[in-house]
Amino acid sequence: MAVRVVIAEDEAIVRLDLKETLEEEGFDVVGETGRGDEAVELVKTHRPELVILDIKMPGMDGLSAAREITTDRLAAVLILTAFSQRDLIEQARDAGALAYLVKPFQRTELFPAIDIALGRFAEMKALEDQVKDLTERLEVRKVVEKAKGILMDADDLSESAAFSWIQRTAMDQRVRMDVIARRVIDDGLRVTPS
Repeated sequence: MAVRVVIAEDEAIVRLDLKETLEEEGFDVVGETGRGDEAVELVKTHRPELVILDIKMPGMDGLSAAREITTDRLAAVLILTAFSQRDLIEQARDAGALAYLVKPFQRTELFPAIDIALGRFAEMKALEDQVKDLTERLEVRKVVEKAKGILMDADDLSESAAFSWIQRTAMDQRVRMDVIARRVIDDGLRVTPS
């Protein structure tokens, strides 16, 4: 499946050239604009994998647009600029840009920069998913631990017996263990009904 791209470049000739170059290489340009604020809207609407932003644009500059796009992890951001000052590169990085290209650039520089941006974005998303998964697991574990404690006290069970009961009840009812644990905590579910 083709990588979907939004291009935001205020120079129409550069934007057209970039679009043609990307399409020749099999990319799907789903939106293009010369304004930073419109770029953000295009990204929210089309959900591309990559957005290429010029730094200097009307409406909203590329750095502000990048900040808004990356805060919500909407797409990988590649910054284009005619300026190569160190402070601009640092600002681009701080705004969430994953790659940076100085105009005029060669075709041979564009695709490695795109690969870097997409690769870094994929790594960030994978790490974010791992953190989310670990956070959810930790939350489930906390709830199950609390429910075990309640069952141990209320029904005079050993820790392993309380855990086994939660596990077995969850399997019997075809729900996750945290669902049963929450019912123990919130609804007073017990091994031996009172």
